[in-house]
Amino acid sequence: MVHAFIMVKTAAGKSEELLDSIRSLGAVGEAHIVAGNFDIITEVDTEEVYDVLHTVVGELQKLDGIADTKTYICLQ
Repeated sequence: MVHAFIMVKTAAGKSEELLDSIRSLGAVGEAHIVAGNFDIITEVDTEEVYDVLHTVVGELQKLDGIADTKTYICLQ
């Protein structure tokens, strides 16, 4: 099992609108709007690292209003 956190930067004013779309992605367990350098923190659980990549590149970054992402894979 691979556990990862994906930090999401959105276009201005898009965070609330994107939150439900992000939460509906299959691998996403949690997603929260936060204050700081990123706008949304997303927690994912997948079987393989490749599945994290697919979630980020194949699904998350395709959503209109996503400006940037940063992925952190948990090591323990």
